[in-house]
Amino acid sequence: MSDGSVTYTLEGPTAVVRMDDGKANALSDAMIDALLAALARAEREASALVLAGRTDRFSGGFDLRPMISDPASACALLRHGADLLLALYATPLPLVIACTGHALAAGALLVLTGDVRIGAEGAFKIGLNEVSLGLPVPMLAMELARDRIAPTELPRATLQAQIYTPDEAVRAGYLDAVVPVEGLLDRARADAARLGAFGRSAYGATKERLRGRTVRSIRENLDQDIAALMALPG
Repeated sequence: MSDGSVTYTLEGPTAVVRMDDGKANALSDAMIDALLAALARAEREASALVLAGRTDRFSGGFDLRPMISDPASACALLRHGADLLLALYATPLPLVIACTGHALAAGALLVLTGDVRIGAEGAFKIGLNEVSLGLPVPMLAMELARDRIAPTELPRATLQAQIYTPDEAVRAGYLDAVVPVEGLLDRARADAARLGAFGRSAYGATKERLRGRTVRSIRENLDQDIAALMALPG
């Protein structure tokens, strides 16, 4: 299956989804729809999912065009992106992230949704850069960061907009391991096969117990937080 910038292949029991728009792998409405469709298909037919980008680029975050066009477009894209991030974060499937390169802003949040997160070696940037751009970190992003980032690193990762190399990202909590780029997908597939061998019902139920409260809290407060973001001056 290929839907423009997203390709889906079923390799044995593992679904491998790759993002490649030839540019920054920005989360446009089309990209988000394609990723949601790929996730839904994987939940029907696979035992685990690998999500990867293209060489040197995982994702640069939300598509800036609707974000700067008008408030209604920005709100709609933020809600759409939240649907994707929460669907990935809560999926009962084991989700392995193969972070192939730069992952900034919402791209870094995609990384944080994974159960196992493997990064490629290289001079790549990973992190939440919102504050450095004059934007507050949304509540959804803050809660995902709070769940996955090391507590001692959380203020630097959010409030100080710290950007990390892959090795630094392991210490901060964005990644679990870094491997040479040529071995990245093989490592991700191996981790997916290992987790996919667990019972689906037990894995999914345990993940819901681990993350369900956070997901519900984000959803309950999402509209209010987006409205507050849109009301900020500038």
